[in-house]
Amino acid sequence: MNLLVINKFYFMRGGCERYIFELNKILERNGVNIIPFAMENDKNYPTEYSRYFVSNIDFQKKLEYLTKIKSVGRVMYSFEARKNISRLIDDFKPDIAHVHNIAHQISPSILPVLKKRGIPIVQTLHDFKLICPSYLFYAHNKPCEKCKKNKFYEAILNKCIKNSLSGSILIAIEMYFHKIIRIYDNVDVFITPSLFMKNKLEEFGVNPEKLIHIPNFVPVESFAPNYDFEDYFIYFGRLSEEKGVRTLLKAMERSWKTKLLIVGDGVLKNELEKYAEKNSLTNVIFTGYKSGSELSNLIKNAMFTIVPSECYENCPMTVLESFSIGKPVIGANIGGIPELISEGFDGLLFESANEEDLRNKILYLLSNRTKIKEMGKNGREKVEKLYNVDFHYQRINNLYQKVTAGYI
Repeated sequence: MNLLVINKFYFMRGGCERYIFELNKILERNGVNIIPFAMENDKNYPTEYSRYFVSNIDFQKKLEYLTKIKSVGRVMYSFEARKNISRLIDDFKPDIAHVHNIAHQISPSILPVLKKRGIPIVQTLHDFKLICPSYLFYAHNKPCEKCKKNKFYEAILNKCIKNSLSGSILIAIEMYFHKIIRIYDNVDVFITPSLFMKNKLEEFGVNPEKLIHIPNFVPVESFAPNYDFEDYFIYFGRLSEEKGVRTLLKAMERSWKTKLLIVGDGVLKNELEKYAEKNSLTNVIFTGYKSGSELSNLIKNAMFTIVPSECYENCPMTVLESFSIGKPVIGANIGGIPELISEGFDGLLFESANEEDLRNKILYLLSNRTKIKEMGKNGREKVEKLYNVDFHYQRINNLYQKVTAGYI
């Protein structure tokens, strides 16, 4: 089988890419030929298919006036992506396409091309972009669903895109344009990694017959569990508003001898460091960004991990990876997080954005350290049974077979 894998990034940028590259490894071991299509980037892994990639554009940087004009068209409908993927299809004849994140850098202009060529399309939804202009259902420091029933103009009224009026107008127009031309109707089936996402998409009008729930997975065999621990607990991830790290800091008590390690980087780093200093939280340590074995070792020696998100998380890999290493998780009761954590069995749940509730859950584990080891073992057993490589491959492969056979 020739599988066309489409994602805007072809390097390890975040949880989406981590999932894609791990899935690619599994598929290749089972005889699938992976054909990537992405955006040019100096960080990309080397591949013979890079000559088909679309040109690079960085929306995080300040763009020249002419580039800005061009980028507007690209966000709406990229003719370059349509042309390049047509050449790729001509040269390599893919049997099926698995689409991931394509908004803006690639655009959904590729979908009608795939459909016209008779190539079945599966798309894994790693965020809520299909129904939310800002991807996250999160605006002005809280969950937001004002765009329900296609009221995308709310993104303009609330300046949802980086608090920018012009940016919000552009993305609202993009959402209306794609809705009017029904471009995502070309997708045969959408994979939702959480039931929460599946239910939310149905609630917002997406055809339930096109939705299938397949949760993320972890290569459990790659993680050696450690049920012992040192005297600290850990948050690892992006330091941004929706991740709830500010609430985590507010939950901390300066008198605690047990330390909190905050591992990661992001726009809030300086603010969070100043807050910790101002409130004499000497038991909070900011390690900066870590990855690979360095990150794994920090998690491995922790008591437990915390996922304090204040947005609708989908199926966060941080929870599954923590379980794989034998660590219980204290998670916010929001989005897909409570689908992964069984209260009192492999972790604890707290009300999102509620610092007092989070503090109480932290204190519970600090005061019941024998429970930490027990919960850690339960978490490990859970991922071994429900989120393992073989089970995930079977579900993905069955879906591919059904779609290519025309059963979906």
